[in-house]
Amino acid sequence: MDTIASLFSFITWPVSWVIVQFHTVYGAIFGPDTGWAWGLSIVSLVILIRICLIPLFVKQIKATRAMQTLQPEMKKIQERYKNDKQRQSEEMMKLYKESGTNPLSSCLPILAQSPFFFALYHVLNGIATGKTIGVIDDQLLASARKAHIIGAPLAAKFMDSTDKVAALGASLTDVRVVTAVMIILMSASQFYTQRQLMTKNVDTTVKTPFMQQQKMLMYVFPVMFAIFGINFPVGVLVYWLTTNVWTMGQQMYVIHNNPTPGSKAQAAYLERLFKHVSHHGKTRNRREKAIVKAIVVKGRDRNEFERKFINGLNKTGLAAQSDGSVVKSDSAAVAQAEDGTTTTTATATASRRQQPKRQSKSQRQGGTKPAGEATESPSLTKSDEPEDASAAAGKKPASKPGNGARSKAQSGQRKGPQRPKSPSKK
Repeated sequence: MDTIASLFSFITWPVSWVIVQFHTVYGAIFGPDTGWAWGLSIVSLVILIRICLIPLFVKQIKATRAMQTLQPEMKKIQERYKNDKQRQSEEMMKLYKESGTNPLSSCLPILAQSPFFFALYHVLNGIATGKTIGVIDDQLLASARKAHIIGAPLAAKFMDSTDKVAALGASLTDVRVVTAVMIILMSASQFYTQRQLMTKNVDTTVKTPFMQQQKMLMYVFPVMFAIFGINFPVGVLVYWLTTNVWTMGQQMYVIHNNPTPGSKAQAAYLERLFKHVSHHGKTRNRREKAIVKAIVVKGRDRNEFERKFINGLNKTGLAAQSDGSVVKSDSAAVAQAEDGTTTTTATATASRRQQPKRQSKSQRQGGTKPAGEATESPSLTKSDEPEDASAAAGKKPASKPGNGARSKAQSGQRKGPQRPKSPSKK
């Protein structure tokens, strides 16, 4: 561990400078030689680093979700080229490039935080061995060696000998108890953070090897922290416990407000959003509009929770719009259907239903009309002409075709003047 920490000695000076600045502030409140002053300085260092890493955390969330959506395609590539590892790797890289996904993006916060972690370990190890390091001079070194956190010196370790602990002005029992409790809390917080991610914020509709890997890491990481924790100084345990608690709280916030589509967290979030929107009749802020807009744009690709949300709005007389807003719907409004398509207005639907049925051949010849079809207005028929007008014209009333009466023309004869028959040739 000392060798690895020495590799990050270039960042030791800024880390020690930040700790000293915070120590100046807390030292004026709690006393410069107290564990509160030095412990809170380390906690403040963690908070400052994690605030700076928030953009990387956002990238981590996006990368993790993108990797989850790519798992089915990755599985197909693995099955297709299972005997050709080189072609499999090429197709994987092609898939990452086309989707704009980087597998290492999910590890960015940990990778970016590692230099600060090892630099802090280097500083605390220098305090334990009595060496000045960075901006920590002899006076600050003596103050740090006097600082105790619940009876354990800042630079003491679980595996330290009795003589080494006595040189720091503490007992081995106090050091072992404090470090053991902190290691347990550190491992438990890591386990809970990973379990919360797996049980609440994972798309349960897609079963992939990625989920199995995450489940395995959920148990591996806490064990690793417990093993390495026995060699961490108390100050480093404070640092790592603080960053685990920060990660847990940050993840709880993300799961509560921006859950993964298809997860149990999304079902709970959309249920809360439905209650708020149906109560107020509109989306209240930009974040809610963004969520509703994303659901509307999906159309037929919505999952069961998103369809339930849209259908619930329609049942309460509300309609989600493509811009993320929610408006009250009426009989002439276009409502979102369950499958993502739009239904026509009630007027158009009614007119479609009232279209007459197609007549059969016998109905067309007999002049009968299908049931439900309105008869023609008498004003539009030829029979409305005055009878005397027909008589005055010297014409007989023409019989309507299809009225059931036989035509005067016999079968085989044509109406009107007949052409003379030509003599048949024998």
